[in-house]
Amino acid sequence: MGAEDQTGLRARLENLPPNVQGALWLLLSAALFVVMAVLVKYLGQRLDAFQISFFRQLFQIIVILPFLIRAGGAEGGGIRTKVLPLQLLRGLVGSSAMICGFYAFAHLPLADAQALNFSRTLFLVPLAAIMLGEVIGRRRVIAALVGFGGVLLMLRPTGAVEPAALIAILGAVLVALATVLVKIASRYDQPITLMFYTGVGGLAVTSVPAYLVWLEPSWMELLLLAIMGSAGAASHNCFIRGYRIGEATVIAPFEYARLIFLAIAGVVIFGNVPTIWTLIGAAIIIGAALYIVRREAQSAKEKVAGRPETD
Repeated sequence: MGAEDQTGLRARLENLPPNVQGALWLLLSAALFVVMAVLVKYLGQRLDAFQISFFRQLFQIIVILPFLIRAGGAEGGGIRTKVLPLQLLRGLVGSSAMICGFYAFAHLPLADAQALNFSRTLFLVPLAAIMLGEVIGRRRVIAALVGFGGVLLMLRPTGAVEPAALIAILGAVLVALATVLVKIASRYDQPITLMFYTGVGGLAVTSVPAYLVWLEPSWMELLLLAIMGSAGAASHNCFIRGYRIGEATVIAPFEYARLIFLAIAGVVIFGNVPTIWTLIGAAIIIGAALYIVRREAQSAKEKVAGRPETD
């Protein structure tokens, strides 16, 4: 495709309604995320989650380096932060969540790992109330409890708990905590700065454990690690762009396309057919999460309008 064709395509995309653009960004994010998850599961058959996470953070920094330079690096604000301790804490929490998520992808069917990861929205309800002082209405509390019922359904349909599933839940809790910290940090720093400290914090957390479990990657594994890290960073960027352009209540359902894509990839590539418990539990979790997103958006509109929040 020539430069003129690319310019024309970009212009046509920009002329689309904002919510359509946001939905397309989320679908692209989901596709890139699946590439990353499939490679994590494949590489996890030999390499440890710590080592994979180390390369994920390393290549994220490499990918965003041109944008850091454009933002001015340390002098222009690309690296400079007004809340260094908060950024370091957020990087620590976020990288720990990534390690848990990668371990889950390596040891669980892809659809199961992702469905449990989506429970992060449910954990945001109590964390937002505790750390941000947000008033949580009764309906959102009930929705969160219903969603946790879906989590329990996935965890114990036969009375046996898979250790990797518990690590996936821990990862979801950490993602929720990292999300709250992002909301606080974004008041002071720009998105590229947040991504930089996510990578730096991740390298700091994973470097020593990765060294202790290090296995020399083959050239093919290095190539796959590079693709995995680049796809993960690109997916995150598309995710941010989607929610920056579109309304959360409209485009949020498209985020859950990654579960469909992962289920298909799990069946086709790894032969993991989702169980009925996975399907029912995932449906409950996603339904509860979408309801919470809609309630949060409605509450925000009521605050702007000066009306008291309904529960």
